[in-house]
Amino acid sequence: MPGPERSAASRGFDPMTPNIARIYDYFLGGKDNFAADRQAAEQVTKLLPEVPMIARENRRFLGRVIRFMVDAGVRQFIDIGTGLPTQGHVHEILRVVAPDARVVYVDHDPVVIVHAQALLEGNGRTAVVRADLRNPDDILTDPELTQLIDLAQPVGILLLGVLYFVPDDDEVRHTVTRLHKAVTPGSYLAISHTLPHTRRETREGLAAAYRVPLRGAPDQRTPSEIVALLDDWDIVEPGVVHLPAWHPELGITRQNPEAVWLIGGLARKN
Repeated sequence: MPGPERSAASRGFDPMTPNIARIYDYFLGGKDNFAADRQAAEQVTKLLPEVPMIARENRRFLGRVIRFMVDAGVRQFIDIGTGLPTQGHVHEILRVVAPDARVVYVDHDPVVIVHAQALLEGNGRTAVVRADLRNPDDILTDPELTQLIDLAQPVGILLLGVLYFVPDDDEVRHTVTRLHKAVTPGSYLAISHTLPHTRRETREGLAAAYRVPLRGAPDQRTPSEIVALLDDWDIVEPGVVHLPAWHPELGITRQNPEAVWLIGGLARKN
């Protein structure tokens, strides 16, 4: 029988090249990764030993914002920059808390798309769209999305751990503003974002480990700049905070908030 690497290659992606989504899966304890991903993950961990913990806290934050939106009546979700495959994703959370909910996953990475299509095959409440978050109109008009998501009804949009890969502030603001315009009142937008913390040498090391150009490595924005991205939205209490401090009563969090150099929040269109 062919090994997992050969089988993966036959499905259209290269398991010998590290992929950010599969590295993230490794940090979360998943099994949808290959030797090249694990080696790259270990390189990242040598530079920043706290990264696996940060990845887990980002995933726990996802669970809490999903539960908050479900409690508010939201039953359809758009996850942009999904990063499949990974553990504890949106449809898995919803399977427990809102089995009737629908999810569209969006990513521009062809590797992610192949993984997502394989993992979600036969799931009629999910769809996968290949599009770039910098082109929100492509996302909003894609037939896969419009068949499953009714933008005339409240929708929860997720931009978790993705905006810092877009260094151009104007592009990020365009996306957030366009999404606000497209959705109906009662809709939500969740974001998480890195805080400035790394020296350029560390960022260069991360870029080398992830095998992405430096401009594609996590961008540095201040807390006030991150909050300003949500100007058109009404931010839900307690605001944009270190991830473990955001409604810890809604799920597990095990870290001192200040130890987690990601902040995040949830905003509502009224």
